[in-house]
Amino acid sequence: MYPMTWIVVLNWNGARDTLACLASLTGIESASCRVIVVDNGSADGSAELIRAAFNDIELLLLPVNLGYAAGNNAGYRRVVELGAEMVIFLNNDTIVDAGFHVPLIETLLKNASAGIAVPKIFYWDRPDTLWYAGGIVRLSTGLISHVGLRKKDAPEFSCPGRTGYATGCCMAMRSRDFQAVGGFDEAFGMYAEDVDLSLRVCSLGMSIEYVPLSRVWHKVSASLQGSQFLKLQKKSIGALRLFRKHRAWSGMVCYLLLLPLRLASSLGDAMREKHSGMYKTGRLQNGEQIQNSH
Repeated sequence: MYPMTWIVVLNWNGARDTLACLASLTGIESASCRVIVVDNGSADGSAELIRAAFNDIELLLLPVNLGYAAGNNAGYRRVVELGAEMVIFLNNDTIVDAGFHVPLIETLLKNASAGIAVPKIFYWDRPDTLWYAGGIVRLSTGLISHVGLRKKDAPEFSCPGRTGYATGCCMAMRSRDFQAVGGFDEAFGMYAEDVDLSLRVCSLGMSIEYVPLSRVWHKVSASLQGSQFLKLQKKSIGALRLFRKHRAWSGMVCYLLLLPLRLASSLGDAMREKHSGMYKTGRLQNGEQIQNSH
């Protein structure tokens, strides 16, 4: 019997994606693994649609959109009340492999020094193309990047082991460890709060473990509707907050100097997405991006 595990799925006006995610989680729920949807003050009838489709799902309704960090922290507090020993934070715009949680939980059970376990993540619309196969973070030079980004899956990406940081798209932790590091820093509006959490986990002597046997497919930037510049802006704000919090002044300078290149890369991403017909859903609300997407 595995320890009591809760999968926290954060939703904000994303009923279609959330319902698809929950459908992929069907069959995973058991006496030792449950799913909770945290609704971040949706105004699109998400709660009613979710209840109608999954009437036995645990649903936590928040009065307003608290953002990714605070929304997930609220979900964590609720599942701890329900006896969670392990918690998996999962984006609502994902589809999971059957039993995806088992390798993550087993990694945490077998490795006492592992603080976070994170899966291999693919693009949803290009199921053999990688979005995340580990993370590299070098604060001194301002480097924060995914391993394997946009590359075809290959044996080199199937080796488990330590990595630099976990992505908030999907990560598993012991409840006590999440509590020990203080949860997600709610000062981060969007982006970099997962890197910050990872760095704080590592500061306690624990590792971030990449677990390629666990597989997830991500509808990357499903809420952006092509707004690569807004995505770059929010990523940059998050990164600069990260450098400031961790006093990585050289990294901040390097990051700012490379912003023109990041802008050019953002233009390239926009063109690639336009021509590849990447899956997109949701809309910008009054110029603001959905706060719980990674």
